[in-house]
Amino acid sequence: MKTSLTHTLVTVTLAAFAASCTSDVTPATKEIALAELRDKIAGGWAGQMIGVTFGAPTEFRHLEKIIAEEDLPQWDPAMVENSLRQDDLYVDMTFAQVLDDKGLDATTEDFGAMFGDAKYRLWHANLAARRALKRGVPATLSGTPKYNAHANDIDFQIEADFVGLMCPGLPQASNDLCYRAGRVMNHGDGIYGGMFVSCMYAAAFFESDPERLVEAGLACLPPESPYAMTIADVLAWSNEHPDDWIEVWGLIEDKWNDREPCPIGATQPFNIDAKINGAYVALGMLYGEGDFGKTMTISTRCGQDSDCNPASALGILGVVMGYEGIPDEFKSGIENMADEKFSYTNYSFRTIVDSTYDRAISMAERHGGRVGGDRLEIAVQDAIPAALDIWDDYGSPVERIAVTDPRWSWKGEWTESTTRRRSAYTVKTSSQEGSEALIEFEGTGAIITASFVPTGGQADVYLDGEFSRTVDTYPDEDSFKRSDALWHDYYLEDGKHTLRVVVRGEPYNGSAGSEIQLLDLVVFRGARQL
Repeated sequence: MKTSLTHTLVTVTLAAFAASCTSDVTPATKEIALAELRDKIAGGWAGQMIGVTFGAPTEFRHLEKIIAEEDLPQWDPAMVENSLRQDDLYVDMTFAQVLDDKGLDATTEDFGAMFGDAKYRLWHANLAARRALKRGVPATLSGTPKYNAHANDIDFQIEADFVGLMCPGLPQASNDLCYRAGRVMNHGDGIYGGMFVSCMYAAAFFESDPERLVEAGLACLPPESPYAMTIADVLAWSNEHPDDWIEVWGLIEDKWNDREPCPIGATQPFNIDAKINGAYVALGMLYGEGDFGKTMTISTRCGQDSDCNPASALGILGVVMGYEGIPDEFKSGIENMADEKFSYTNYSFRTIVDSTYDRAISMAERHGGRVGGDRLEIAVQDAIPAALDIWDDYGSPVERIAVTDPRWSWKGEWTESTTRRRSAYTVKTSSQEGSEALIEFEGTGAIITASFVPTGGQADVYLDGEFSRTVDTYPDEDSFKRSDALWHDYYLEDGKHTLRVVVRGEPYNGSAGSEIQLLDLVVFRGARQL
């Protein structure tokens, strides 16, 4: 690793780099053998499959702590068959299907149409986006914080692999495609996470040094964004502590683990924020030093989303190595299931490689490249940071006010029950028309959380005495119960506010009931100085 890389230096360098990229310079070209291109694409998909399978048993079981080596799964190549059922891959591939169906110019609306009709289970930003789409929100807005309380979550970061794999040496094309697809479910840092990962994939076709790959991903981000600041910190700290990834993990924890706005993770150890998990991807790559097993182990041991993070790291490393270069101890199980389709997709391992290979050639040709004999000539692009469009000025989550707190007041018929999420919690339930829940709080933002159930109904929410909007607790998924944001607003005036939830006693379309089950109120306060 290089020495004395600092946050300031990275920021200044990126700003100068962006300016230089606007000059009228004939792009450099690089060549890659078509067989090598296919092998690298296969390595990228295989790396994801291996990483997500290895980490799956630990996913979100280790929160705010490093996983002990003895608690890691024992790798067996046959385990990779489980990748056929992992959302990291099947959601990724259904986005790729849109491009196969609509072409390289597929729009945000095209991606949204596919996503809104998808039948598979989703979580967090993905689920919130699909709910919004089903309720008439345009795909260009379904990832924004106005409609999506999970806008900074990891979702697009774990689904953007298909972009980088079809953009060899083309980070500008990668960023463009990331924006078109990623805005369906994310915004700000949530989209930048996909850009970061995709640009590392794009660079990995011609670069093998892990530090340079992380720098290549960083070069695609606006340096003023919290995501870019996090990765710049990881690069700087890794140079200050070149032999101690655990020390750097602690520094990440201290600085960047206090801003999780997710309705489930706010004020809790659970953190599905894109940037902190992206930092764990970078840690695995930097300290894995190009070794497949070591990269897998470190990116998993960081905890939190510990299947998605090794999937991203090993996908990128898989491009560097190519499928043939991945050690047999990790990939030998793939051949036996290479023709089986991934859940909810039309793709097997072999056909997604074929599809991505074809799109990579088409993308290269669109941007000035050409096929000559058995080689692909690529007019490689310099990275240009994406435009800055963040929403991290909303304050920090400072408190959760449970429905058992006396600050809540209740009118009408409400029943109280205890259930479990990751721990025991209490819900208040009513389906009676006119029943009300009222709470006063002081802050700059708030989220009302509720249980979303097959018997979910509708309610009207009033903010400071004024009607805000009608909401519902129907999950759009039969017989599946979960908790999420019923109502949220991150942009309140700093001061005292009143929220009132009025039960309508009406089922949402398709629901078997009209229940409103309230859990708590998450309060945000104080703008962050970035």
